[in-house]
Amino acid sequence: MATPVTMPKLGLTMNSGTISRWNRQEGEPVGKGELLMTVATDKLTFEVESPAEGTVLKIVVSEGRDVPVGEILAYIGQPGDSIESVAVDGADPRTKEIMQDPEDRRPAVSTEKISVPSGLRATPLARKTARESGIDISQVPGSGPGGRIVRKDVDAFVVSPSRGKTKASPTAEKMAADLGVDITGLETQGRVMKADVATAASQAKPFPGAEDVRIPLTRMRKIIAERMSLSRATIPSVTFNMEADFTALMEFREKIKAEGAKKGVKISYNHILMKICASAVKEVPLANASFDGDAIVLHGNVNMGIAVSVDGGLLVPNVKAVQAKTLLEVALETEHLVEQARSGKLGLEDMQGGTFTLTNLGMFGMHSFSPIVNPPEACILGVNAIVEKPAVVNGSVVIRPMSVLSLVADHRILDGAEAARFLARIREMVENPWLLLL
Repeated sequence: MATPVTMPKLGLTMNSGTISRWNRQEGEPVGKGELLMTVATDKLTFEVESPAEGTVLKIVVSEGRDVPVGEILAYIGQPGDSIESVAVDGADPRTKEIMQDPEDRRPAVSTEKISVPSGLRATPLARKTARESGIDISQVPGSGPGGRIVRKDVDAFVVSPSRGKTKASPTAEKMAADLGVDITGLETQGRVMKADVATAASQAKPFPGAEDVRIPLTRMRKIIAERMSLSRATIPSVTFNMEADFTALMEFREKIKAEGAKKGVKISYNHILMKICASAVKEVPLANASFDGDAIVLHGNVNMGIAVSVDGGLLVPNVKAVQAKTLLEVALETEHLVEQARSGKLGLEDMQGGTFTLTNLGMFGMHSFSPIVNPPEACILGVNAIVEKPAVVNGSVVIRPMSVLSLVADHRILDGAEAARFLARIREMVENPWLLLL
């Protein structure tokens, strides 16, 4: 009997998910534990493995559909297995309706016999390498026993002249397919990303007479749009800018870098600023609060979110209880979360419970900007470029490394004086980082 594949529950608060990509199509073989599909929730994207070995007999839910947890998505079994009598306890009753929806139906699978292509022979490591490299492993010639594909075959295929040294992210591949862009000829530094495909699509028609390009929204971009619209529509925010002298902070970081290197982490300005913000909250607790209808909630822990740019959007994982951790612990945990975010391995718990966010655009030479508050938080701190410029110190003009700190605050929670006092305390600690010891 065929094995039903259902929408998995990937977190305590997950109620539904969207199939952003099927990695196996009807009639294709799949091994137990091999990548079957990619599921997107309102926060993250997950790679889901096959629960059984066999052939994909039927795909019930097409890409782009949002369905409840527990709903049947596909059937895996052997040619000739019946899928009509298979049922899953707790499955959503709409499953039957989805199966009958003409827009979602694929060619019917005969219960007598289906034509299955010859089984693809490849080692698990070869499959994993191909998946991470964004290539179709079925196109890779095998050199192992009996034509089996091994990792070195995949590595050779990635850089082969016939392939044009093209590597692409899954998001870029899907967008390229939607827009009809051939990624094999794109010249990029490293993997082809979403932005590369968008640029190629926009340049497909030279002026004059160029056509507009419509780029379909990914699940992540839709959620970002919804949350940013919610923030703008519901949070009356105010931006406060204050210039700070980073001389002492730069000296402080230089002195502790060696100790961080011993533990395998590079101490950054972000790590130090996270500790500074958590400390400044003691002076102005409302900066670490949320607006909840008829009350303001003061949070006991400072769960510091750090904005991470990833392919297709932005993620904000958060380090829990920053005020109770050492600088080294904050640095180690932050870098781990950044790595997990960029490799698509964040857990839902890493994205939930944030109370304050830090975002840094200094590496792009930004002088000042107004980031959008991440609901339901009260504040977000924007960090800008550190620039050497003239400054007056003790009546003399000297050259100092200066930067503008941009705080955006929810005016329902913090009045102007409180937000200014909070930002002034941050500046004071930036210019006197030894205050972190008190």
